Amino acid sequence: MGGRLKADARRMRRVPTSPATPFLARAVADARAASERRAAGLPLGELRARAAAAPPARGLRARLAAPGTAVVAEVKRRSPSRGDLRPDLDPGALAEAYRRGGAAAVSVLTEPVHFAGSPEDLAAVRAAVDLPVLRKDFVTTPYQVWEARAWGADAVLLIVAALDPGRLSGLLAEAAAAGLDALVEVHTREEAGAAGAADAALVGVNARDLATLEVDSGRFARIRDALPSGATVVAESGIATRADVEAAAAAGADAVLVGESLVRAGDPAALLAGLLGRPAPPARDTGPPRQARAARAR
Repeated sequence: MGGRLKADARRMRRVPTSPATPFLARAVADARAASERRAAGLPLGELRARAAAAPPARGLRARLAAPGTAVVAEVKRRSPSRGDLRPDLDPGALAEAYRRGGAAAVSVLTEPVHFAGSPEDLAAVRAAVDLPVLRKDFVTTPYQVWEARAWGADAVLLIVAALDPGRLSGLLAEAAAAGLDALVEVHTREEAGAAGAADAALVGVNARDLATLEVDSGRFARIRDALPSGATVVAESGIATRADVEAAAAAGADAVLVGESLVRAGDPAALLAGLLGRPAPPARDTGPPRQARAARAR
């Protein structure tokens, strides 16, 4: 066991040498620094023990591969391109609105510097809904994979552009060992090829350019045929209307990931139902929050 821990520590210190853009390089460095501070107080072996004690993960890929176009709804306080979106949001209440609107899963930003996210946001979502939860962050080390599992995530995001060649396969294996699905994010045909070479089973195409942070709405359709055969595929960014969802589905997406438009919406449940082509759900329960009701029941 000691040899394994030392090997993992060495792997944790290896980082991408040249992420694709200055923004990505900063974000990766900031995320690594934060995880290393946490690792100083909670070594990897103890973290793995906590992860092992967590309830079984809910399968993200299985939910997204079901018939129909699924929506992964995002909990995000701010964005580097738009600034503050909803800094005072209640993650649990927002996730519950997403559930009522028909979301298949919830994505939670845990990165604090650029997105104002936190592990507490993920924990609040996990406590509020039974949907699969994706930890969305700049994950480049085994430690970050295991802490995602220990925090209650069911899946983790792996951005190909943030990883050195060959590292993706190792992190996919680490995610599998932790019981997590991994959403492998690509932006180009070359990155799609890297996802295929690593046998990625769940792949997202992010329409947002990492250099300019602008959205290219045609990106998914252009690289769809380069994605791994048999993978469940997700169209990310730039989805705001039912027409956007239909266009993604027509181009071959099994699911879409929607953030900003839902976070800003006055009635996120109704907007999400509209994205799915469904009637708006009934008005939300105005009684005590779900967690409070559960506490009273105990």
